[in-house]
Amino acid sequence: MSDSKKRLEGKVTVVTGGASGIGEATARLFASHGARAVVIADIQDALGEQVAASIGAEVCTFARCDVTDEDQVEALVRSTILDLELSQFDRLMALNVRGVAACVKHAARAMVEGRVRGSILCTGSVSGSCGGVRRTDYHVSKHAVVGLVRSASVQLGAHGIRVNCVSPYALATRLTSASLGGMSAEEVERYYEPAMVLKGGGMLKAGDVAEAVLFLASDESAFITGHDLVVDGGFLLRR
Repeated sequence: MSDSKKRLEGKVTVVTGGASGIGEATARLFASHGARAVVIADIQDALGEQVAASIGAEVCTFARCDVTDEDQVEALVRSTILDLELSQFDRLMALNVRGVAACVKHAARAMVEGRVRGSILCTGSVSGSCGGVRRTDYHVSKHAVVGLVRSASVQLGAHGIRVNCVSPYALATRLTSASLGGMSAEEVERYYEPAMVLKGGGMLKAGDVAEAVLFLASDESAFITGHDLVVDGGFLLRR
């Protein structure tokens, strides 16, 4: 479809009952017409996740929602910055940002005091390089990690200390499976793989990310600092 015929370019849409029938057809049509995000809201978990995966994780997500439960409906449509739960935001920032900052601080102190040249690595996410229609707190926290890495690299460079970040795309971990309603590892991979530009090599694995960490920890990256190494199979190229 040509861009001139895309009638929902850049819009965010929610399709209730989008796991099958008319709702599924509508979700697919919305995506084909350029919607920036399509949220499928349904109680049919397996079908909803399957449809979202087939449309593409870069555009479509599934959210379990029983429309007979008003609280679930409210939670679905009010999951943006307008209704950010600040207590939850504080908890996530404490974990993803304050905790990382504390580790960098004390590692750097020990290295400076011991006159050790070396490398400090942080774990980021592709969410630190893009925005999101949901999970505002998580996106903010990962942007903050990248900012921390860049600032620390400037301040610690005089001591011969490199500070870098590795930011992976989705992995089929237990946490990811739980966040997607208990999907199996294979289902998680099928859900996220279509969003990657690189094809034919399967889905990103934890070992692939570990290889990137090893590179930045080794002397092979001796002149790399303040860098956010994205390991995403080209996911961000489509954002």
